[in-house]
Amino acid sequence: MPEPLTVFSRRWSRRWSRRSLLRAATIAAAAPLLAPRFSRAAVREKIILGSGRHRYEWVFDWAKLPEGMSFGNTHGCIVTDSKKRVLMNTDTENAIFAFDPRGRYLKSWGADWKGGLHGMAIAMDAGKEVLWVAHTSRHEVVKSTLDGRVLMALPFPEQAGIYKNPDEYRPTSVAIAPNGNVYVGDGYGLSWVHQYTPAGEYVRSWGGKGTAPGRMNTPHGLWVDTRKKTPVLLVCDRGNHRIQIFDLDGKLLDMVTALLKRPCGVHQLGEDLVVPDLAGRVTILDRSNKLITHLGDNPDPKLRANNAVDRNQWQDGIFLAPHAARWDDDGNLYVMDWNFRGRVSKLQRID
Repeated sequence: MPEPLTVFSRRWSRRWSRRSLLRAATIAAAAPLLAPRFSRAAVREKIILGSGRHRYEWVFDWAKLPEGMSFGNTHGCIVTDSKKRVLMNTDTENAIFAFDPRGRYLKSWGADWKGGLHGMAIAMDAGKEVLWVAHTSRHEVVKSTLDGRVLMALPFPEQAGIYKNPDEYRPTSVAIAPNGNVYVGDGYGLSWVHQYTPAGEYVRSWGGKGTAPGRMNTPHGLWVDTRKKTPVLLVCDRGNHRIQIFDLDGKLLDMVTALLKRPCGVHQLGEDLVVPDLAGRVTILDRSNKLITHLGDNPDPKLRANNAVDRNQWQDGIFLAPHAARWDDDGNLYVMDWNFRGRVSKLQRID
């Protein structure tokens, strides 16, 4: 009996050895293919941006699109709604994308708004959230439901006596005051700001091309600032490298002229403001509009404010051409770069 057992053991050992050798050879052959994937993940260290109470961790590869879908050109805005959805727009037939905070794709819509949907704002209307959008090539501002059903449209402000025809009017931004008044920035047109009642009736206009205080050169982004008792209107006068501050009737009150290169927009969280700056960085200001920190400042002048930067030149933790920035209710920050491939990044707030 011992002899057959010994023979069986030897035969099994030889078969096991051959299988082991084949398995080892297969693993060795696959190693060069597998190693780079694991080594990249192993060395992908956290990227922390900011300082003081505004510190953020860069979220790698945040937005996850379905197979075969791409952003296209990101030349617009970002907003968040009460359901914690992140809405962003592009120049494609998917004019508005919706993601959850983890970057999971939820839906997209807006084929009728393809090519020129640029500014967005969410406001309350009769107890419901509504979406306001500014469309540069349709020369209008639209109030809609959150899924794009049009409720009201504001055409070019013929009553202002400024424009020869609608083509001269190319609105880039819309902001809603606490009393429901609507403010529109004609950023790509003749550089005026227009005011309307909640019902869409024209009220007044101010600004126009120029560099003097009160004049504008691309009033690209608007925001109604409610940090103090009396709300004011912030106008990102991008071509003049400043933010102008007006009362809600259009009277100039003050300006922010330092720290900014090409400010595209403003968003408020508590006492602070975030300003996406097309010249390659995001700036955060305090209650007095003094600098708290810059985020993702691009050291290469050739890559700043450049729509044509391809993916092989993107760097995590560094922006290219910030066109929009928006905090969510938890203080996390979403930033859209103006880029032909489409780039949207999330920065996770660090407490």
